Formats: sequence, structure tokens, C-alpha cells
Amino acid sequence: MSALPATAADTDRLSPHRLAKLSALIFDKTGIKMPATKATMLQGRLQRRLRDTGMATLDQYCDHLFDGTADPAEMVHLINAVTTNKTDFFREPGHFDFMTKTALPALAESGRRRIRAWSAACSTGAEPYTMAMILDQFAQRGGPDYGILATDIDTAVLETARRGIYPADLLDPVPATLRQRYVVTSLDRSARKVRIVPALRSAIGFARLNLMDASYPVGEPMDLIFCRNVLIYFDRDTQERVVRRLCDRLAPGGYLFLGHSESIAGMDLPVTTASYTVFRKV
Repeated sequence: MSALPATAADTDRLSPHRLAKLSALIFDKTGIKMPATKATMLQGRLQRRLRDTGMATLDQYCDHLFDGTADPAEMVHLINAVTTNKTDFFREPGHFDFMTKTALPALAESGRRRIRAWSAACSTGAEPYTMAMILDQFAQRGGPDYGILATDIDTAVLETARRGIYPADLLDPVPATLRQRYVVTSLDRSARKVRIVPALRSAIGFARLNLMDASYPVGEPMDLIFCRNVLIYFDRDTQERVVRRLCDRLAPGGYLFLGHSESIAGMDLPVTTASYTVFRKV
């Protein structure tokens, strides 16, 4: 008797065994937890990979990942598919107020000739471009020169960030004076697109980096590190390992910014609290 063709339900769903195995693989590679309660979300996100690879079912796609025949690039595509990318310009604005009024003056007073900053989960680029606007404005007023590194595990969002082109309304939180200086509007007014000016784009280096890696090869120690709203996707042990590695890359007197819902309470780290979810390396 010939096998029955796969139904839509068979195509769209993972078997419990493969779901557990795939969740373990994602956790190992990204630190992101994918419990059974997220099965529908995960299966939905993998549908594009099913179409792009030409495979008939999600089970077949997973077997392809597990049997060692998958192209290494497929793991990058998988990670791109499962990561969450939520970002806004001037998101959690209290951090940028603290950066402007406290952190940058303190770093300049300490004798820094160049401020190194890192957006450690930059998504589509709103965070590092916000940082760049503030750093550039500070430099224009006599502050130190600056350079920014922006990294993410998702290669697709990094491409968007490099281009620096956004829907115009995404820039609504940016103060008008900064929009006038750092943003240009598309000549096609109907497109409702804007672009970050070349001088600001050239101040940022974009690169892929996985926070699960054992070390972070980012060059000289950083004066400012933003790693916000990422730890919430990790378990407590992973959070502590990531924050410890970030602190290793932070210069003495430098500042670490975490998301407003994230905590390092109880972790033995070489930092003191400078403000709400802002920490300074001692």
C-alpha cells in the first residue's frame, strides 16, 4: 500500500520528539528558550525555510538539520528565523538622558580622547544610530571623538541596519533638531522613507556576533555597552555568563546599560549601580 500524502497539518507541525530536539538546538546556539508553549510560533516562523529549501514537511526540515547534511549557512537562516527583533529610536529614553548628562561628561573628564561604544544586540539599527546621534552631538560640542560597534546574531537585520533606511514614522521619537541634522528624506515623498546621513552611518561598524560565544572579539575595551532587552530571553545561568563576558569587554569607568526589565541582582560582577539598569565598572 502506498503512503498517504502529507496533510497541511502534517506539513505545519513538528512531532513532539523533533520539537524538543529543535528547541535544544536553538537553546545551544542562541541561548533562547523555546518551550512547548511556543510551538505554534516556532512552526509558523519556520514555514519560510520550508518554502526556501523545497522540503515537504517541518519534520523533514528538522531531520535535514540533525543528520549533518545541511549547509552551514542553514543554521544562520534558522537563527534568523527564530530571533525576535523589537527596536525603536530612543527606546527607554532615560538611558539616553543618563548617557548625555552623566556618562559622556564623566568619560570626557577622565581624559578619554576617543569613546568606544558597543550596541551588543543592535537589531535593525535604531539603537546604535540613536547612540551615534548623541555621541556626534557631544563631539560637535568639544567632546571626544567616537566609534561604534553594532552587532547582532541575525544577519538579515544587520543588512537593514547597514542600509540605514527606515519608514519615516519610526523616526518620530527622534527630537526635531537631531532629525534635521542626521536624517534625510526620500525624494519620493510617497515612499515615506528616510535615511540616516552618510557621516553617521560611516561611524558605525556592523558585524555578526553571537552572545553565546565563549569570548567577544570586539577589540579594545568599550566605554559604553548597550545590551538591552536580550537577557530576558535567557535563563539565569546564561544571563550571568553573558553579563560577565560583557563586563570583561568594558573599560574601567565604563558603563553597561541593560533593559529596564532586566536585573543582575545577586551576580558577583565588577560593577556598581550608576542609575536604573545602568552599571559602571569599578
